[in-house]
Amino acid sequence: MYHHTKNKGDLGVLKAQVDLHQKGYLILLPHTEHSPFDLVVYKDGYFKRIQVKYRELTSKGILEVRFRSSYCNTKGIVTSVVDKDEIDVYCVYCPQTDECYYFDPKQFDKSLSLRVEAPKNNQLRGVKFAKEYRDVP
Repeated sequence: MYHHTKNKGDLGVLKAQVDLHQKGYLILLPHTEHSPFDLVVYKDGYFKRIQVKYRELTSKGILEVRFRSSYCNTKGIVTSVVDKDEIDVYCVYCPQTDECYYFDPKQFDKSLSLRVEAPKNNQLRGVKFAKEYRDVP
């Protein structure tokens, strides 16, 4: 089945909502597509702004997340760097694992690579395994 980029993003947000609900969060939705985050969640007296990304695995079993956004307008494709001060948590939905992974974007520089599959060379140093990012920080 063909998935347009917008459809993929919508699926990621829906999967995140289900996962977050199962984790006990109250989910709030912004009334605009132009907010810097997709969801706001509330639990135990705290609100968190969450940006959701749909990412498929690379051929090496990696989820690659770059902290930038893009959209189209009359001038073509516009890409901008994400303002990490406007987002508390990134959520990455992966269709191959059907799981959501969560992290604080301020803990990383321009991008993050999460490994779903172990490296073929068995390297462990510096490897960030996706399964370690299942909880909301």
